Amino acid sequence: MADLLAISGDGVPVTALDEGEGPPLLVVHPGGGPATSWNGVTAHLADRFRVVRVNRRIYVSPRSTPPLKHSLRTETADVLAIAGLLDGPLILVGHSSGAVVALETALRSPALFAGVIAYEPPMPTRSPAAGEAGHRARAALDASDPAEAMRIHLRDIAGMPAASVDAILADGPARDALAAYAPAQITDNEAIDALGVGIDRYRQLSLPTTLIQGDRSPAHLHERVSDLATTLPNAHVITLPGQGHTAHRDAPGVLARVIGEAAGAVSR
Repeated sequence: MADLLAISGDGVPVTALDEGEGPPLLVVHPGGGPATSWNGVTAHLADRFRVVRVNRRIYVSPRSTPPLKHSLRTETADVLAIAGLLDGPLILVGHSSGAVVALETALRSPALFAGVIAYEPPMPTRSPAAGEAGHRARAALDASDPAEAMRIHLRDIAGMPAASVDAILADGPARDALAAYAPAQITDNEAIDALGVGIDRYRQLSLPTTLIQGDRSPAHLHERVSDLATTLPNAHVITLPGQGHTAHRDAPGVLARVIGEAAGAVSR
């Protein structure tokens, strides 16, 4: 595995993990941690594809304070900087907030891409992604309680059952790992909400788009995926049986197979 280096539009270096050979998949990883969270999926794809995972700048260093002016515009510029190093046709792959970044990147520069694969983007289709809970999470973070900020994020924004969240945060190492990325995660949520509610802009994005969802995922994610499928002119939905929002960890081979099939269909 090698690293790629590009300079983003604001002069900040952006890097990516580069692994495998074949048609390029440009991956934008989910929030809550670094690009290595997709190691399992990448391992299943790298024998058929060149998998390039963008290191999202707000998640590169745990416990770092993201810049106050961070935005989706900044993230899309970073993805485009890495895309400029690759030979097309490129297929964009994104997961969770990374799927929002992928869709916004495709909308910004559609000619660079052959298609998009988006796994449960929390797009503010009818309601904000974080909303009032996002303000409470920010208040907890500002009060130097990153674990509580992540409790609010997981329970009240992501939609995980309260008992499951309590169990995760009762485990010391898991709690510490989540807390380390709390500043990035809360900033990530705020950047998505800054897009505003509504997705009519996506009616102009004609790229083939595969929307992936788990059948056990929270209802709000199903609603957001359905809204995108209705709005995008060339989209279809694939549902992963028995999976939720974390198939990259729980069933990486299954997720990789779906991504590989979707990418192959676009490339043919």
